[in-house]
Amino acid sequence: MKKIYYFFILSILFVVIGSNAFSQVERKDKAVFIEPKNEFMDSIKKSLDKFYKKDTPPKKSFKMDFSTIKAPATVDEFKKYWHTNPISQANTNTCWCFCTTSFFESEIYRLTKREIKLSEMFTVYHEYIEKARRFIRERGNSAFAEGSESNAVVRMWKMYGIVPAEAYSGMQPGQPFYGHSKMYEELNKYLQSVKTSGAWNEDETISTVKSIMNHHMGEPPKTVTVDGKQMSPKEYLEKVVKLNLDDYIDIMSLMEKPYYEFVEYEVPDNWWHSKDYYNVPLDEWMKSIKGAIRNGFTVCIGGDVSEAGIEGHAGVAVVPSFDIPASYIDENSRQFRFSNGTTGDDHGIHMVGYTEEEGKDWYLIKDSGSGSRNNTHPGYYFYNEDYVKLKMLSFMVHKDAVREIIKLGK
Repeated sequence: MKKIYYFFILSILFVVIGSNAFSQVERKDKAVFIEPKNEFMDSIKKSLDKFYKKDTPPKKSFKMDFSTIKAPATVDEFKKYWHTNPISQANTNTCWCFCTTSFFESEIYRLTKREIKLSEMFTVYHEYIEKARRFIRERGNSAFAEGSESNAVVRMWKMYGIVPAEAYSGMQPGQPFYGHSKMYEELNKYLQSVKTSGAWNEDETISTVKSIMNHHMGEPPKTVTVDGKQMSPKEYLEKVVKLNLDDYIDIMSLMEKPYYEFVEYEVPDNWWHSKDYYNVPLDEWMKSIKGAIRNGFTVCIGGDVSEAGIEGHAGVAVVPSFDIPASYIDENSRQFRFSNGTTGDDHGIHMVGYTEEEGKDWYLIKDSGSGSRNNTHPGYYFYNEDYVKLKMLSFMVHKDAVREIIKLGK
């Protein structure tokens, strides 16, 4: 009887509890997006950072005292030639393209009086493609970096053409400044993985490189419209830009190469080993620059800007007397610095004017680098001729400006 009784009681409880359970309303939960926070861990990190932090004094660089330098004070003191307004290359190592594009814009105006602004990033985009292509063909034994040379612009234009600036900015919508560090990191990481795996498929590699750049820079246009006419970038070069790119020459001056011959400029940014540099003695090199700028030509020039005598806030470039007296600057001192690595090819600029003070030339330099934005003449430097003579290494100019030294080699 007890078993039956207990069974009866349990049955009743099951019915009562079960009916109550099923009579409850089913819960429906929702989710929201929140910013993950852990205030306590944050406080721990802050406390530890404060505990371990060492006060590090700001790093100082060795620069000359510019307060005693007698230099031009304003851009207006220079005899200057037409050029587009200075623009910043921002966080990219593309000075080679900015200075050369500016140079060609000035050449268009000099020859035709037309004011045209061209896209730097169209050239940069295709330069990366050709760097990647050579990297594949050389099985990784070819430099892949952001830098290049002025004649790379000529090379890319001949291969791909060019477009106006408004047709291709090379920036994402809303992007305030150029910035290639993340893109370059991705590109380089990808190419190194190709090298490690030995997957030397050129078409596949170039396709992936383009995909990465399209994400960061946007895809360059295949056509542009000018005066209601649609044309390819090559047609734009031919019909609108109208420059004969074979009319331009690169001139260098180093003792290590034979003079009055076309030679290879052996610097890392000449990554395709161009041998199109005409090498001349230093006196002829300086004479050519002085003659060109006085006769209406602008000059695209490159060299070393890491010296004690150049500083953005001062806005000038000079050779300090504690480095070398001006009278001792010659082809030996110049070659000596190049050979020991204290002179390098690290920046390209556009020489757009000149003036003379106390028997020395000063050159008006249009500069896309960030340092030039920190002075009273943003976008420009004032270079003393001694600095050019010692530290600048090569320049591009129209052949008409240097006919005499070209003849010397014949």
